[in-house]
Amino acid sequence: MKYFLSGMLVLALLSALDAVAKEKNPLFQDDSVIKAVLTAPIAQAYSQRNQEVRIYLPGQWTYANGDGETKRLDVSIRTRGLFRREYCALPPLQLNFKKKQVKGTLFAGQNKLKIVAPCQNGPIAQQQVVLEYLAYKTYEILSEQSFGTRLIRLSYVDSDEKKEPWTDMVFVIEDDDDMAKRLGLVKLGVVENEFDQLDHPSAALVDLFQLLVANNDYSLLQGPEGRVCCHNTEILAPKDDADRRIPVPYDFDMSGLINAKYAAPPSHMPIKFVRTRYYRGLCQPPGVLEDAIAHVQSKREEILSLFANSKELEARRKKRTLKWLEDYFEILDNPKRLKKEVFGRCRGEEELAEMLEKQERAKD
Repeated sequence: MKYFLSGMLVLALLSALDAVAKEKNPLFQDDSVIKAVLTAPIAQAYSQRNQEVRIYLPGQWTYANGDGETKRLDVSIRTRGLFRREYCALPPLQLNFKKKQVKGTLFAGQNKLKIVAPCQNGPIAQQQVVLEYLAYKTYEILSEQSFGTRLIRLSYVDSDEKKEPWTDMVFVIEDDDDMAKRLGLVKLGVVENEFDQLDHPSAALVDLFQLLVANNDYSLLQGPEGRVCCHNTEILAPKDDADRRIPVPYDFDMSGLINAKYAAPPSHMPIKFVRTRYYRGLCQPPGVLEDAIAHVQSKREEILSLFANSKELEARRKKRTLKWLEDYFEILDNPKRLKKEVFGRCRGEEELAEMLEKQERAKD
């Protein structure tokens, strides 16, 4: 694929990718908050948190549908994740529904669902979950190549009565296979990405989004040692073109937007605080990053309104977050800052030069 794109051509490519997308499953077609109760051996599931092999434990999922009618589904649970499973007092859970049983319900099409829940007890952890949910919704505004999410006010009931019941605001994330299928793409299990294999308009958009939320805990090129590519990034591609790799970001708990107690910038970066934005995106072919910036700027009011209109964010945190988000758009609006803080810090200049030279030779 040639990357000498300019003007609205890059945005047209993003729109063309969006047009392929099919309708989301019912669970992710609405933004209203679901009320649900999980009754299961939760304490027993938590006790398996450090085991390599964690078995699913049976329970029940009860929720109110749009008509206020109560529905009950069988569900199995186990702890999930890597860092959060080890660190959090309340490790995150994965739900496993029976596909035949969920037919015709709000959870139609669902099998395995990840729950993102507060890491600890208390209002601060609760607000951090809401902010991470809003990070996912922000990327949904920027691109159709994104995970669906849904907020749930979830009551936990330990069926073994070893833990007292409690209620938290959580959210669930669309399954990665479901997301890829919805977009008409395939999920790649590659070891790494070469620079010229990336879909550059999509990569530029991801890098700009990660700057917006001040997240440096990701990679578009490699995964953690011993794991498939890429770190906190799902890699998708068209079925007939595995070298046009589209990154989809996830997992933002280490970002400055969330500002979790355990979050810190990577040790190799020249910043001390996770709230400090520092661009570590890839250098892009002429016109690509410029048009991705224009696309983000066109979504400014929609993004700010997302946070301003959130009923789950408490007023003081909302005000502070909106100011911090405005600081990001001030970077994009200021040519001098943009040149210094974005274009001047991009990584992979040599790889970009090699790719462009290779393309020039191919045209001759």
